[in-house]
Amino acid sequence: MARRLHAGRKSAGESSGGNAEGEKDKMNEISAPWRADVIQDFARSELFERTFQEGMDLVEETAAYLDGAGRQESKLLSRNAALAYASESMRLTTRLMQVASWLLVQRAVREGDMAADAACDDRYRLAAEEVCRGGEENAAGDLPAGLQALLERSERLYERVRHLDRRMYVEADVEQAPNPVISQLDRLKTALGAF
Repeated sequence: MARRLHAGRKSAGESSGGNAEGEKDKMNEISAPWRADVIQDFARSELFERTFQEGMDLVEETAAYLDGAGRQESKLLSRNAALAYASESMRLTTRLMQVASWLLVQRAVREGDMAADAACDDRYRLAAEEVCRGGEENAAGDLPAGLQALLERSERLYERVRHLDRRMYVEADVEQAPNPVISQLDRLKTALGAF
């Protein structure tokens, strides 16, 4: 099935005339077996299990706070603080939904519902980075302590998942420059081998 998905993407890229898309597909085909193993190993790891549990717990805790105590606390805020509360609570939910989506893709790989190479598709990368990583530093003091704590915890979790996403998916796409020392050694072997 993963090959069909990959072949479908390749056909779509070729039909649109995208040369860059074709080159990206070739690079993905070359790195896919190695990357698929890394993705599978992570999805089966204790680190994934702990991160998944932390993420889902934080989503539930945030929903309960925003529907309960947070709603009550926001009614007591000044106009400017209420605007900051609305903005930061949206940032919080966006950040957590990005993390939860990413974690659910990894769980789908672990459970065999998705092929590891299908998880490499760009649509499964963390998005809305400018929203998720930004923040109202100057308004933080006016926000309720409960929201501030959730913002801090979600930011730490987001940064960890962002690091994992980049290491497993984004950085794997970047071709490494050839090592100049190895290139020189290969040239010497070739030259000396001729004698």
